[in-house]
Amino acid sequence: MAVFDARGKPNRALLVGVSEYDLTRPPHGVPGDLPAVRHNLNLLQEALRRGRVFDEREITVSRSPDQVAFGRELRTAAEEAQGVLLLYFAGHGAIPSAGDELFLQLRNASVVAGGHAVFPGGEPFTTVLTVLAASRAERIVVVLDCCFAGNAAWLWELFRDKRHVLLLMSVQANHRIDAGDAHTPTPFTAELGRLLEGRGDGAPRVTFRDLADGLRERMTADGLRTLRDAPWEPQSRAEPGEDVLLAVRAGGAGGAGEGVGGTGGAGTTGGGASGGPDPVGGGRPTVPSPADFVEPTLPGATPSGPTSPGLTPPGPTLPGPTPADPDPPPRRSLRAAALRRFLAAPAGALAVCSRRARAVVGPRRRAAGRSARRPPSPAGLLLIGAAVLIALAIGAYGVFIALVDGDSACAPPLELRVLTDPDLEPTVRAAADAYLTSEENTRDDCRRSGVTVYSAGTADAVTALRRQTGAWQEPPDDDTNPQRDVGPQPDVWIPGSRADVARVAAGQDTDAVAVLEPADGPLAYSPVVLAVPQNLAAEALDDRVGPSLDRMLDTLRARHADAEVRRPDPEFTVTGLLATVGLYASGADAEEAGSGSGAGTVDHAGAERRLDQSGPPSPTAADLLCTLPDDDAVDNRTAALVPEFLMKSGVGCDSARRAPRLAQYPGDVPGLEPVFVRVRWAGADRDAAERDRAAEDFREWLAGAGGRAAFARDGFRAATDSRALLDTENVADGVLQAPSPLTEPAGRDAMEAALTGYRGAHGPGRVLFLLDSSGSMGDLWEGPSGGPGLLRQSLGGLGEEDEYGVWSVYGTGERTHAPLLEFGRHSRADAERIIADHARVRDAEADPRDALLAALDDMEGRGADDTRPDLIVFVTDDEDAGRLDGAGLDTVLDRARAARVPVTMVSLTGGGCDAGRPDARISAASGGRCLDADDDLGAALHDEVARTGTGED
Repeated sequence: MAVFDARGKPNRALLVGVSEYDLTRPPHGVPGDLPAVRHNLNLLQEALRRGRVFDEREITVSRSPDQVAFGRELRTAAEEAQGVLLLYFAGHGAIPSAGDELFLQLRNASVVAGGHAVFPGGEPFTTVLTVLAASRAERIVVVLDCCFAGNAAWLWELFRDKRHVLLLMSVQANHRIDAGDAHTPTPFTAELGRLLEGRGDGAPRVTFRDLADGLRERMTADGLRTLRDAPWEPQSRAEPGEDVLLAVRAGGAGGAGEGVGGTGGAGTTGGGASGGPDPVGGGRPTVPSPADFVEPTLPGATPSGPTSPGLTPPGPTLPGPTPADPDPPPRRSLRAAALRRFLAAPAGALAVCSRRARAVVGPRRRAAGRSARRPPSPAGLLLIGAAVLIALAIGAYGVFIALVDGDSACAPPLELRVLTDPDLEPTVRAAADAYLTSEENTRDDCRRSGVTVYSAGTADAVTALRRQTGAWQEPPDDDTNPQRDVGPQPDVWIPGSRADVARVAAGQDTDAVAVLEPADGPLAYSPVVLAVPQNLAAEALDDRVGPSLDRMLDTLRARHADAEVRRPDPEFTVTGLLATVGLYASGADAEEAGSGSGAGTVDHAGAERRLDQSGPPSPTAADLLCTLPDDDAVDNRTAALVPEFLMKSGVGCDSARRAPRLAQYPGDVPGLEPVFVRVRWAGADRDAAERDRAAEDFREWLAGAGGRAAFARDGFRAATDSRALLDTENVADGVLQAPSPLTEPAGRDAMEAALTGYRGAHGPGRVLFLLDSSGSMGDLWEGPSGGPGLLRQSLGGLGEEDEYGVWSVYGTGERTHAPLLEFGRHSRADAERIIADHARVRDAEADPRDALLAALDDMEGRGADDTRPDLIVFVTDDEDAGRLDGAGLDTVLDRARAARVPVTMVSLTGGGCDAGRPDARISAASGGRCLDADDDLGAALHDEVARTGTGED
């Protein structure tokens, strides 16, 4: 890792410490003054001056500025810096109840609970980042020593210009901290100063990462606690590969570009997730594997020193002490302990080993008997008995020695529980399997730790970590039970996107018992691609990389009118949700979204109709790709939104029949970036140090050569700026080796908005059926393919929570329609009965124009206050289509565009959907679909209704 060295360039360090506040009294005052902060500024000013990266003139100390003065000094420092710009802040920090912003409280700060400005006089951290990012400085370092400093982490994650911003935070998110003694610096800054000055460390220089690692180590070693009585753990954020030189000791070189050694690691995997609610922190598996057994535990034996769990017959595991040291004791001490326990055991305990002892002494007794050919005397019996006891003891001890000297002389390893995204599970499991037998996870031929990998739906995992951590430990009822719905409490979470971590942090309950600590950078990267059958794929590079998903779908359907597009479940995998982010980005109103904010109005239901899948989507991307070949015709015309790595590794089904595909890279679909997240649970103190060591070892291995090899085998890319394939020798067919540009990762807000929109678009729907009941329909009325029959078939796509109604359309005067089925919720049986009993042909003409205008008005009014999916279905023979021409048709088209309610026109005659016909134009203007007699009307209409409703058949 190259370290940025800015010596000789114009650098600036702005040290801001707010020790005195204007308002400290209730109800609007801050908690109080902070006298320790005065010492912080003196300490850091001297440490930086001695560090020789910033000279004395480049260090500005700002003591208790108000918000205006702070803003002025921040802008000045940002304008003047060209090398390194360092901002240090110490003072009160505050967060709103939503936790979606961090406010740095300046001298004139106050608290107005419930007001529009919750913290007047406090500077939002996003504003600070924006000012800093405008600087010409090549690197920006921000150090925060305040309560809730860790809440800045997700703000940094979502900040678009964070590439050269390195962030050091005094404490994890949602935690308050003690300022310490009034006569000394605050605890965090005291350690920061020591590290900058190199006390106790002979290294010639100090970098940002040295500070981050050293602070975590020292404050953990000091046993400091936050005000929530949790371990006080400083946090840091920086892009992979970024580091900055901050101090050079006297005589130290620390030249520019000097590499910083990385670390590698190892890992293991056990079986599946544990079956019961075993709380994290419990440490050891309940039933060790045979390879983990060390020696028999004898009834009545008295343990001596650290011991391993016993080798017991089938049945319950005998209780025993938990080792205090994760490293196994030397084999000589194991042997001695085994002998002491054996000799201390009562005579009855020998039965445990007697079978093995007989194999040694039995033949000798039989030989002696045959030689003497007579019973021994009583004295001889006593001698024989004594000899047998001695032989038993020696033989049993020999068995003990064989056991402890063999390869099985290992304590059962601590088991890590790793929760991951379903699409990532095969790769993470393969990586854990490799870690199992790696050198980094082995000591004295024994495994140091095990890893149980399991997955759960993304939405369920985020919800559980955000709002159900207490229920995870003690499920209150069957309705809320993360142990059942997600799995055991994880030690590690590997989601598919850092935005998922931000989603948890932003909405996590204040009394949550789980704390998330994401690693500094993602483990790998994989873009979400549109995997298109080769015969339909774009050929030109500009068409394969960069266009919006919306444009790619239009181009695809221009090549093949029946082309389909599918995506996995957005609630189950992050792939599906990322694909939905792109789908909705394409569906944003161009005028309202033109500012570049991406916050334009989105027609979620309309965007969803661009996908071709009725009924539930495939749970994972791999399942989707496995399902398509079940029908060759579908496989040959269907594109799939899947992660790129599955083009190489993820599908092992029907490979011989699979349609070859090319990857297209939409410019608005974010990619996967799996990230390692340590999950700490309140009260999980047993084996805490060993569990931390195991988790960190596994993280280092995943981030090192071993993990890279596992991700490379499965087709992932590096998580660096270039995002090159990790394996450039074995590139999957259809994948571009260096597509550019690749889309940036998704933000928290985009993910939340996409999920909310998806749920709204796929929640209970509303459908208004218009059934042409004019006299010309008489010949197209009866049977399953007649008007009422088609309606009854389509009801299978609606569920009990959906609302729908049926209008009979007839008449050309003031009354153009009459209700046949009142709008509301209905059981399918009742709805079918009403249609069958009351639908009939009328001796009248029909006015489709006025009926459609009335229907659009009605449905637009029903959906004015929500985002539920809506649909109008008009079944007609087109006999009265002449009323849909000229100005009359233009009026309907304009209304259809404005209402944003899709209209499915169903023509019972052939050619009704030909280009230019009214039915085709109305459907296109509204975002609906046109069906005519050339289609399989029953199945096609059912599918259209099922996209809006929640039915299952």
